[in-house]
Amino acid sequence: MGFLQSSHIENGFLSAQDSSVPTKETTTNLLIKEYFKKRHSSRVVLLLVVLLGTSMVIGDGILTPTMSDYTVAIACVVLVGLFALQHFGTHRVGFLFAPILLAWLLCLGGVGIYNIFHWNPGVINSLSPYYIYKFFQKAGKNGWRSLGGIFLCVTGAEAMFADLGHFSKLSLRIAFTVIVYPCLVLAYMGEAAYLSKHKDDLQSSFYKAVPEEIFWPVFLIATLATVVGSQAIISATFSLISQSRALGCFPRVKIVHTSNNIHGQIYIPEVNWLLMLLCLAVVSGFRDTAMIANAYGLAVVIVMFVTTLLMFLVISTVWNRNVLWAFLFVLVFGFVELCYFSACIANVDEGGWLSLVVSLLILTLMSTWHYGTSKKLAFELENKVSLDSLLTLGSNMGIARVPGICLVYSDVTSGAPPMFAHFVTNFPAFHQILIFVTLQSLMVPKVPECERFQIARIGPAEFSLFQCIVRYGYRDVRDSHDLETHLIENILRFLKCQGHSIEMAIREPTENGESGTRKVRFRINLEANNEVGEVMEAKEAGVAYMISKTSVRASGASSFVKKFAINIVYGFLRRNSRSPATALGIPPTSLIEVGMVYRV
Repeated sequence: MGFLQSSHIENGFLSAQDSSVPTKETTTNLLIKEYFKKRHSSRVVLLLVVLLGTSMVIGDGILTPTMSDYTVAIACVVLVGLFALQHFGTHRVGFLFAPILLAWLLCLGGVGIYNIFHWNPGVINSLSPYYIYKFFQKAGKNGWRSLGGIFLCVTGAEAMFADLGHFSKLSLRIAFTVIVYPCLVLAYMGEAAYLSKHKDDLQSSFYKAVPEEIFWPVFLIATLATVVGSQAIISATFSLISQSRALGCFPRVKIVHTSNNIHGQIYIPEVNWLLMLLCLAVVSGFRDTAMIANAYGLAVVIVMFVTTLLMFLVISTVWNRNVLWAFLFVLVFGFVELCYFSACIANVDEGGWLSLVVSLLILTLMSTWHYGTSKKLAFELENKVSLDSLLTLGSNMGIARVPGICLVYSDVTSGAPPMFAHFVTNFPAFHQILIFVTLQSLMVPKVPECERFQIARIGPAEFSLFQCIVRYGYRDVRDSHDLETHLIENILRFLKCQGHSIEMAIREPTENGESGTRKVRFRINLEANNEVGEVMEAKEAGVAYMISKTSVRASGASSFVKKFAINIVYGFLRRNSRSPATALGIPPTSLIEVGMVYRV
């Protein structure tokens, strides 16, 4: 329904949807999809809402590592060490994460039980909803304002469900209901029991509620759990940016896979060091965890509310459930989240503004990159050269063919990109084997290997022109070094399936025992075998790579806002992001860059 669906439709629908979900579309489902299809403004709003939630999660990657009770100096040292170790990956120490968190949760639950029975067993009565009513009756407006602080008791626990891509639903349900939820409730009840007898210890009640005999072991486990929690959100930020980049919503950055065996363990150097600098700036600038907590709480509650809004579309149009269930879901969860949001937004002047500013900057970056990229693609589609024009151009200009293979990379899925026509017009020669390659990201996590390459011939066989679309899911690993090998292998496989067929009549007994004849079609791959040999010879001669080096500029008649977005912001991002050639791993000695200016 959004701007990212075009490539999904053009290249066949690959679904990652659970087969147990109903596939029959309801009338309401179709009406909702039709609404988004007809109204461009609705698709703009949908994209901005999704990017808002995404930018808030990335903002969490800045705020979560700064949430500690250490002094500024110690916190800065821990942060530098944490980010400096990112390039090693987590696969060497990842096996320790679960035991650390399990020990931490058991410590919380155990200390909570001790405090309940030691200080005030009557605190168990707080499980009754009656005390919620009494609390707001007595506290009034101050009770509503306190929801911003109460919400911090929830933040962090919701991160478990971000792991649905790595663990099953059943494992998360068991972990949350059996361990996480009861331990957290016991911890807060125990702290409340302690505070009922020590009201002066409100600012540091957590550590003071820990018995002296076990204080240092608990402190050590808490420190390790803080590092694990920070590592989790940093890894999540890397993963989210990688997927956003694959969908054309984030500038090109270097992605390093730190594990050969475990998918998803990645490291992004530029993002890592930028996160570290921002974390250090937050810690050094605020010097107050209460203000950082206000910013953190506001970011999390906005992520939750955006997720709830998008779930309306998921329930009604993806799962094809009754729209009333979707509305009821949004009504119940949205009401609770809006209550917390209204309290958190009241703390904007006390640190909450930080998350809004950070997310606004990230939102602007992502939306501008997507806008500029879409305009660039639209220009290429409008100015692409048709196959007939390309073949006519070649015959009229007497283009020479040189030995070797040339891979022409572009975003055009049919015909030739405008930069190729620009090149041929000025240099009337190209390689013996010409392959137009388009790399596409689909809106599914993974594309099966058997469906990754789509190959077609352009024109007659004697021209040796091919079109290849390489399809990736947004969680697929792109190995640029193996792409050339796999691409040529698939071209050879494609050629071996081509050829001329002849019919032969053979005699064989029929069902009633009489002799009869039937026609059998045989495929003779004589010409295909010759083409296979030509491709192999061309490969031995060398492989060249052609790619555009474009400068995207707004047209003279564009508005000031568009000129600023395209010429200034998008131009700055393109100049400072990784070049397509570097991202594809193309050797400089084999690279042909064709310069063009796109007026969009």
